[in-house]
Amino acid sequence: MKRLLLVFLLFNAAFAALGQFGPPAEAEIEVAIVPEHPQAGSPVSIEVTYTFPEDYHQTLQEDFFYFELENLPGFRLMPIEYPEGVPEDGLVNYYGTVILGAVLEIDETIGPGTYPVTVRAHYQLCDENGTCFFPQEAEFTLDVTVTEGVKSILFLGLLQFILFAFIGGVILNIMPCVLPLLSVRALSLVRESHNEKRRIFFSSMFYTGGIITAFLTLAALVVALKASGELVGWGFQFQNPGFVIALTAVIYVFALAMFDVYIITAPGMTGAAKASGRGGYLGSFLTGVFAVIVATPCTAPFLGTALGFAFSQPPFIIFLIFFFIGLGLALPFILLGIWPSLMKHIPKPGNWMNIFKEVMGFLLIATAIYLVNTLIRQIGADIIRVLMFLGILTFSAWLYGRFARPGASRRRRLLVLITAAAISIFGGFATLSSLNDLSPGIETGTELKKGWEEFSPELVSQYRSEGYPVFIDFYAEWCTNCKVNEARVLTDREVLKVFQEKNTKLLKGDFTLNDPVIAEWIRKFGKGGVPVYALYLPGRKEPIVFPELLTKTMVIGALLDGS
Repeated sequence: MKRLLLVFLLFNAAFAALGQFGPPAEAEIEVAIVPEHPQAGSPVSIEVTYTFPEDYHQTLQEDFFYFELENLPGFRLMPIEYPEGVPEDGLVNYYGTVILGAVLEIDETIGPGTYPVTVRAHYQLCDENGTCFFPQEAEFTLDVTVTEGVKSILFLGLLQFILFAFIGGVILNIMPCVLPLLSVRALSLVRESHNEKRRIFFSSMFYTGGIITAFLTLAALVVALKASGELVGWGFQFQNPGFVIALTAVIYVFALAMFDVYIITAPGMTGAAKASGRGGYLGSFLTGVFAVIVATPCTAPFLGTALGFAFSQPPFIIFLIFFFIGLGLALPFILLGIWPSLMKHIPKPGNWMNIFKEVMGFLLIATAIYLVNTLIRQIGADIIRVLMFLGILTFSAWLYGRFARPGASRRRRLLVLITAAAISIFGGFATLSSLNDLSPGIETGTELKKGWEEFSPELVSQYRSEGYPVFIDFYAEWCTNCKVNEARVLTDREVLKVFQEKNTKLLKGDFTLNDPVIAEWIRKFGKGGVPVYALYLPGRKEPIVFPELLTKTMVIGALLDGS
């Protein structure tokens, strides 16, 4: 009898001890598929949101903190992405609300329909003393509605995105990035208007050819980067300081020509008309190329949607979308080449042309200054070396213009050209080669105005879990539309008042330099580049994604309607 009593007491003690390590509480878990209606053949995001009880946390141990997908043919779960946690005593801990995400690949062979997808979420709670309890899990079954796949889109929805691409290209013509160069080209066509209609037509076609060539080159670069696993978007080349330096130099030297600091003449041509003709065609082609280069900081309405679609598609569609963007950008000059009678609406040549040309020169210099401002954010104090290089280019241009005038001999012009080029090359090497790795010059990150915070996925999760509206602004220093929207809408008193009344959390993400997290969120919002504006409202899983050009009515209306 005593032995039975002793065994009974031992069992009680054992169960009491085990009870201390049993699950003291449970985490609240939500599972979501973004977008809710994915397409076959296109990757989607699966997000598992954990909300841990007060006084408990989760330690980053992938064996105990993860989620998995029940085996379902045609659905493949990629590696889980873990957000940054709180480093403590050599461990990484998560408190409050945290989101684990992963890419869910859906095979192209999956037909349209609704599929039950079972997700098991695993976690292990730990208390403030560092005691970790038995692992727990929760199971969820989502009905995932798969829509038509990529092969069907090629036939059913592609025309819509081609139209968006074309309209976006047309609108690029009036963007501040492009307008100065287009005005310069229009000036050239005014001069050629006294020549044959055939010459005007071919000049317009060469301009179109330059645009299409540049856009197809960009498309090839995007395809190559996608093949290497890089996330790319519209304007991505402006995240490279070396590219911005080169573009600044080209635009600045082009601006000097507007003030007749130098005059380029084609060697070997005896007749002025002949030189003007051939030079005009080459100038038209190069202007088309430059128009594309300087257009990439701007994302016009419709263009962001078309690019967001293109960047997730096969190479053929990427080339197709880029081709129609170029066709839209070239449309005004295509029409001018086909109907030269439109030239009648352009004022007759006169002294005003010289004034107009110089005004265009000032606009190009303003564009160069705009790019220098971007470089300040990218390379900091080393900007002085870039300014020294521009000074060397100014001297080289003056040297050529002063001693290689059109009336000089061919030998003299060639000798001066070689000398000016050598000064530019060696001067560039001397001033720019000392730039170490072109690393960011400002370490403090995004420059934030009052009321704004720096974007992070953790803040988005935290504020959404606390029931706040969250407004996200992804911008870049080289993005013209970003600055226009900020000046006209996001700093407007009426908009700021509504933000404050609705207790809206304002998050700003800087995409001036490449940021993989922001790039992924841009893709997640279905866009191809900045600017991107999104609003999360309490009680709604999906955000409101605004167009590239904001209005006060859009933002205020979305906040008031969501209240």
